[in-house]
Amino acid sequence: MKKVLLLNGGKQFAHSDGRYNATLHDTALSVLDRGGLDVKTTFIDGGYDIKEEVAKFLWADVIIYQMPGWWMGAPWTVKKYIDEVFTEGHGSLYASDGRTRSDASQKYGSGGLVQGKQYMLSLTWNAPQQAFDDPSDFFEAKGVDAVYFPFHKANQFLGMTGLPTFLCVDVMKRPNIEEDVARYERHLIEVFGLSR
Repeated sequence: MKKVLLLNGGKQFAHSDGRYNATLHDTALSVLDRGGLDVKTTFIDGGYDIKEEVAKFLWADVIIYQMPGWWMGAPWTVKKYIDEVFTEGHGSLYASDGRTRSDASQKYGSGGLVQGKQYMLSLTWNAPQQAFDDPSDFFEAKGVDAVYFPFHKANQFLGMTGLPTFLCVDVMKRPNIEEDVARYERHLIEVFGLSR
């Protein structure tokens, strides 16, 4: 049985109240529970114990980050969580940056201790899909994963590998939560190889 840590990075702030991310987080919890997976959760903005979160990372086979795109990346609360939990995980999540003074062949970023674990991003954005895909639009057709390149690398620094990213677009201007929930259910079923 796979063990999954669901991290809800939604937050009430300014014109956002975090409901879209809470709904998708609850969708993942329901789908994975029905699929027989063992699930733990953390609502980042609700507070957390740093040592307990490190233990959850060590326990989990897969970590799913549910979060909105804020100013071209993760909300500050999610970044703070990463900074605190990953730093506390020195010696258990990662040993070092991978290099040693005595062996120049070692590469930066090869010191992760959680090899074999996976992570996935589930993201909500006000931007339309075209902004990520069209060469003449804002993200120059680089795609959403290029926007999250540093976030991916932070997780890969621990030794984890990425699963396909799930993206909801236009969530403020043209929200379609019913369709997004249905797409997310299909995404999770496919990624985790669950029966329908």
